[in-house]
Amino acid sequence: MTEIIRKICHGYIYLFEELPDPRTKSLFLVAKPYQGIILLSLYLMFVFKWGPNWMKNRPPYNLQKILMIYNAVQVLACAFIFIVGIRVLRDQNYRWVCQPVDFSDNEDAVMITRLFYFYYLLKILDLTDTIFFVLRKKVNQVTFLHVYHHAGMVALIWGTTTYYPGGHPALIGIINCFVHAIMYTYYFLTVAVPSVKQVSSCKKYITQLQILQFLMTIIHMSTIVFRPDCEFPRWTAAIFLPQNIFILILFMDFYIKSYIKKQTALVKPRVLNEICDKARETVETVEDIDKLNNGTIFETSIINRKQAWRSKGIART
Repeated sequence: MTEIIRKICHGYIYLFEELPDPRTKSLFLVAKPYQGIILLSLYLMFVFKWGPNWMKNRPPYNLQKILMIYNAVQVLACAFIFIVGIRVLRDQNYRWVCQPVDFSDNEDAVMITRLFYFYYLLKILDLTDTIFFVLRKKVNQVTFLHVYHHAGMVALIWGTTTYYPGGHPALIGIINCFVHAIMYTYYFLTVAVPSVKQVSSCKKYITQLQILQFLMTIIHMSTIVFRPDCEFPRWTAAIFLPQNIFILILFMDFYIKSYIKKQTALVKPRVLNEICDKARETVETVEDIDKLNNGTIFETSIINRKQAWRSKGIART
């Protein structure tokens, strides 16, 4: 038993003290797994238990001003990472395939490390989205896709910030920040200018952009699988790819249900109504013709009878 405990302790020291990047392992919420586990556990408990119980007999909170500030902060933070990240990758002569992590202390290497940490904190901030949904009683938006995506991103970026802050996956974070800058700009406008919500195509296009983002992520991470001489650890694709493929499937399922099936369901009644209207017009036309025909037949029968009676009278005389 003592030997087992000793091996567990040595394994913990190796995984979370020796392997982590020395430039990031001392940062808050990095390298120490229990911090991330506690954070995500508190998040899940609030979303599924504490929050709903707290709001059960309370009206939804009006968070309009808070949401405007929150969305503005998200837009500025994502735009900052995107712009600075593009500049740093350009200065590093970023290679599209198998870019290695620069573990040195030169200016660009340290800057990309800081950007990774900043991006990680931003993913933690994203958890606030779900908390706002709970406080506003938007239960329909607390979906499995939403919660899994947010919690999964925190866990995934924790790993990259702890062990490989830079290199090949850096482009993925920059693309994600670009998409989120657009997404949170839309959210900001829906709060500041409520009429924007009426433009239903905006949400559809943002969802399409997110799906395109995951496709690009999958393609980008797949490239290292086919390079035996890759300078970035190829085994990381075994973690990135299943996660992103699963998220892509969930997003596509959401898109089909929200924008294809729903649109089809709305079009069908409209088509049926048009068919029914045409059928009514046809029936009314047929009825009118029948009435006309019946009237003509009736008049013709009366005339024939009168002629018959006259002929009979002539015969009698």
